[in-house]
Amino acid sequence: MSKKTVVLVVMDGVGISKTHLGDAVTEANTPTLDRLWKECPHTTLKAHGDAVGLPTDDDMGNSEVGHNALGCGQIYSQGAKLVNESIASGKMFESATWKKLISNVKDNGSTFHFLGLLSDGNVHSNIAHLKTMLAQCKKEGVAKVRCHILLDGRDVPATSAPIYIEDLEKCIAELNDASFDAQIASGGGRMKITMDRYQADWGMVELGWNTHVHGQGRQFATALEAVEALRGETEAIDQDLPPFVIAKDGKPVGKVEDNDSVVLFNFRGDRALEISMAFDGGAEFKHFDRGVMPKVIYAGMLEYDGDLKIPNNYLVNPPEIKNTLSEVLVNAGLNSYAVSETQKYGHVTYFWNGNRSEKFSEELETWKEIPSDNVSFDQRPWMKSAEITDDMIEAIKSQKYDFIRCNYPNGDMVGHTGSMDSTIVAVEAVDIGLTRLLKVAQEYDCTVLITADHGNADEMLEKNKKGEINVRTAHSLNRVPFFIVSKDKYEIIDAESTKYGLANVAPTVLKIFGIKAPDCWEDSMI
Repeated sequence: MSKKTVVLVVMDGVGISKTHLGDAVTEANTPTLDRLWKECPHTTLKAHGDAVGLPTDDDMGNSEVGHNALGCGQIYSQGAKLVNESIASGKMFESATWKKLISNVKDNGSTFHFLGLLSDGNVHSNIAHLKTMLAQCKKEGVAKVRCHILLDGRDVPATSAPIYIEDLEKCIAELNDASFDAQIASGGGRMKITMDRYQADWGMVELGWNTHVHGQGRQFATALEAVEALRGETEAIDQDLPPFVIAKDGKPVGKVEDNDSVVLFNFRGDRALEISMAFDGGAEFKHFDRGVMPKVIYAGMLEYDGDLKIPNNYLVNPPEIKNTLSEVLVNAGLNSYAVSETQKYGHVTYFWNGNRSEKFSEELETWKEIPSDNVSFDQRPWMKSAEITDDMIEAIKSQKYDFIRCNYPNGDMVGHTGSMDSTIVAVEAVDIGLTRLLKVAQEYDCTVLITADHGNADEMLEKNKKGEINVRTAHSLNRVPFFIVSKDKYEIIDAESTKYGLANVAPTVLKIFGIKAPDCWEDSMI
């Protein structure tokens, strides 16, 4: 077994553009990346669709499923695909949780609430799942349903909210009759309310809580009216629109009250944890004042954190990811180190380890979180790239670790803002970090692997059906780079092919170490 240190760098959101339309990666000044393409063994990896366990190749990859695949060397059914399979088989509606939610509202004559991201982006949610559950509620005799919608504009076109609202309103109109009353009750942009992650801004969750649960906020007659008015006033894209409450005769149509049932229909975990903690937390919950706490049965679409058991109830069982790279390295007695800033810290730890909050070994695994700035990322597109680089360099120089990994969030987090100029700076900041990191890695004879978890910064603009150019804030469907930087002579097998995906990275790491990969893993690239 080789004792040479292996370093893995994930350049979050840095893909390879096919069209170069809004391609901040190519527009950026990246002398180090340019050199790697010319001098180092390289190939490209598929980071979306079936390569990361999603239903179709129209489904964008994301950081969660990307790091699952990077960290376990296998492909598991994920997110939308898991839910699709559960719905198709009937398992979801036969689950004890679904039956409990239904019985609760029927026995008490109360309301069934659905909260989640209203889009078909298939990254956090899918409107099709909501529509299926609405129909099932009617089929099972539920009388009253309320929908609390979070506007996307991030995983789908930036101002597409009216399309999804009209789709939902049409579904509701077709279901509503004398026995069934469904309505949209509240909403707001996903980056303004409810969907914070990594406990970076509990104020977002508090604002969402007061909007959805207590019906507090600016009132409108319809969701379409709210979006039109708020966009006109703020000029914000969907993800940044302020919260709104749907009211009739001055009263909210859908406050959450005692004996109600609530489902968060998002399937992705990172931005579902905090609102779940607010619903499930008892007297020990101290992150904000929840006011008068309604006694409800709450469930998530999935179990968002298997170790912390959040939420208490969920509709679809998560993939049971086994035989991860971390497990193999621990069993081999190798020390590993993981670092990123807050925005992606969970990705190089929790998601990397197969959706586990806990380490496999406290002795052999070291994790470091660098606090992110609580500002819009287009204002500071360099983010914490310098600090991450500093930390990686210290980890290399310590010579304590066999495997060192990091995530530079810049290309993804800044890319999501839609600012081309800032995203160019973001990519340049990552390149500067690589320049510094590779210099030290060479001095200490490390083998460095560089890749990305999905594309984003590579596709900042898109054409609509009319041929008009619009800002794009979503991930791309592009492949991502994979480089090997080493004094040793490695050759990538079939480097010109398109057969590799993110799950081929972990087997390659083990091949460098001289460790046999589990039989269930994908192939090594060398």
